[in-house]
Amino acid sequence: MAEEEEEYIFIVPLRITKSVPRTKRSPRAIKAIREYMKKHMRVEEKDVWIDPEVNEEIWKRGIQHPPKKIRVKALLLEEGEVEVSLPED
Repeated sequence: MAEEEEEYIFIVPLRITKSVPRTKRSPRAIKAIREYMKKHMRVEEKDVWIDPEVNEEIWKRGIQHPPKKIRVKALLLEEGEVEVSLPED
């Protein structure tokens, strides 16, 4: 049987990272993506898998300067898990 997947595109705001110390901003951005997916996809945080490419995009400018927002693709799998990756443009 083929797995049924639902695909969504989100623009995740990362403004929350500006309220934490500069040396913790990129890790907080990853946590913000996980929290956003938990809320909007109605899953547990442990069921959110973030692709390494998304991690590299967050860390591209270092720990102190993550982007203000990021566009991601979320796949909701049949098992109730979410895969977060960069959309193919």
